[in-house]
Order: sequence, then structure tokens, then C-alpha cells
Amino acid sequence: MNAVSVPGGINLPPGKIDIPSAWLGAEMKANPDRWLVTLTVGEIVELENAAESYLARSRNIAGITKQSFPLPQLGAHLEQLKTTLLAGLGFEVIRGLPVARYSQEFAATIFCGVGAHLGSARSQNAAGHILGHVRDVGADARDPNVRIYQTSERQTFHTDSSDVVGLLCMREAMEGGDSLLVSTATIYNEMFARRPDLAALLFDPIATDRRGEVPENEKPYLEIPVLNWHAGFLTGFYQRQYIDSAQRFPDAMRLTPAHVEALDLFDALANDPDLHFGMRLQPGDMQFVYNHALLHDRTGFRDWPDPGQKRHLLRLWLSMEGDRPLPDCFRQRYGSIEIGNRGGIIVKGTSLNVPLD
Repeated sequence: MNAVSVPGGINLPPGKIDIPSAWLGAEMKANPDRWLVTLTVGEIVELENAAESYLARSRNIAGITKQSFPLPQLGAHLEQLKTTLLAGLGFEVIRGLPVARYSQEFAATIFCGVGAHLGSARSQNAAGHILGHVRDVGADARDPNVRIYQTSERQTFHTDSSDVVGLLCMREAMEGGDSLLVSTATIYNEMFARRPDLAALLFDPIATDRRGEVPENEKPYLEIPVLNWHAGFLTGFYQRQYIDSAQRFPDAMRLTPAHVEALDLFDALANDPDLHFGMRLQPGDMQFVYNHALLHDRTGFRDWPDPGQKRHLLRLWLSMEGDRPLPDCFRQRYGSIEIGNRGGIIVKGTSLNVPLD
């Protein structure tokens, strides 16, 4: 598929994008057999044995590699999952891990071991955490230095700063907290059909707030287009709240009325129930999502009053070998755009580590 150039030198897709990840939410909702995989008893035993063996040798979970966490049975499926993420539907849920009987360290070891078979773990914040804890810590989403996953509020559709994001559900909320997915290509196709003039504006650079996590000698905001057409791939980069909050910086490029209209239509399509679909992650579910092809979201939730029961997910950001090339503008967020060694949030003095609480 050849690019179409427009004034300003920006490349656009030549028309509708027809790829496996350009699915409709209703289609995915009706066919969970296409994306939901249940672990066998043998695979669970294999994961537990690998974790026990690793922890007997080392407590450094951040150091887990594919070689140090052998999975003779499940490893074959995880190889297939790489293709599903990079060139297929762009997501999968692996169900059945009995996390209720695990310590947090043991569950984290299994999750990081599975992640090591898919890619290399990346830092998720300025503290160098390669294992994130997604839960409500009582933060205020209106604080421009707070990231929305630290609250109980609706997140809105967005991408994370890595090739793949993985979640392991430890405990679900009392009410709400559903995971939502939508295809970036499907949104683009709908915009192109309805308002090609607005679709084209999403390929313009736009300011996105770094929310206080600023690498040395960098601006406090990014300038990466919402949509990027590069090397024959449509790649998304989006977080509307952070685009809006970047306007607090006086030197950030201003949002024009036309760009706001384009962003509003993009949001409306992402929230169209015909385009996206939702799922309730159960304890023990591992969800993997390809950020370059999909956007994800989480509905608001009401948590349990008991602190020991509160909603809690573990998160991984992964860089994938054999992935698509990214345009140069992604260096602002990814640091390096070297395939297999990119993504995450790195600031001065960052040392990779795994926090267990």
C-alpha cells in the first residue's frame, strides 16, 4: 500500500486499511474463541515449576529471561501469540492462572516469565518500574502530574508507551473496571469514509503532556501525531486527557478548532459500541494488547471497602523483536526506536526494578 503525500510532506494511507487488526467490536464480542485461550493443567504446572526454580536461584525478578524461565509446552503458544499481536488481531487473553493461591512475588514471577517469552520489559515510570501496579491510590486525575491508572476514574481510549502492554488481573473491583479495546485502523477507516478532511489532520504533530516524567534536556510534552503512516503501517499514539493538559504549556502548539473537531470525532468513534467491545478480566487473566494497532480503555469502578480486596492488576510494557519500524518522532517518547529495544519511560538515574507492593 503506497502512501499519499499532502501539502507539508505528511504521508497518508491511500484509502481504507484492510488488515486483521481492523476488526469491529461486535465481531470480537460474538467470537471470544478467536481471542480467549484457557491454560491447561499441564501449562499451569509448567509455569509454577518455572517460577519455583527461578526464585530458588534468584529473587531478582527484573532479571528473568526466556532462557532462565523455560516453558516447553506453553512457549510454543507464546511464539504464536507474537504473530497474533504483531500481524493478527492485536490482542489475546490467557485465562486460568490460579492467582488466589499465589503470593504476589510468585504471581509477579510467572507474569514476568511469560512476558520474557514475548519481548523485553520496559520501564513504566520515572522510578524504573518494569512491573506496574494498576490500582486506585486515591490520586486526583485533575492533577497534571497524575497518571489516570492511579485513580478509579474512566481512563478513556489511549495507547501506552511501548510495543505491547500486558495485564495480569489479581483482583477485580466490586463494580465496574471493565477493559475496553478498539482498533485504530477501524477508527481511521470510519473517519476516512465520513470526514477525510478531519482524518488527515490526525497525521499532524500534536502536543501530549508528559505528566511530569521528563527526560533530561527534553520538553515537558511530546509532539507525536495521533496517527502515523510509516513503512506501510498505520501506528497510533493517543491519550486525549494528556493532549488537553499539554495546552497548559505556553510554548506547546495550540489546538486549532479543526484539530479539536478531528479529535472529538476520533473519540466519538472509539466510544461507538459498534466499533469497540468490553471484557471483564477475571483474577488470573493475562491480557496482552498491541499498542501500535489498538487503543485500550478501562471503565470507572467502585472498589471494595476492605483494602485487602481492592482491585489490583499487574502490568508489563514489552518491546518486541520482529516488530514494525516506527517513525523518527517516536524517539521523543521511546528514546530509541531500535526494534526490540525501545519504549518505556527513562529519566536520568533510572534503574530497572520490580516493586512488589
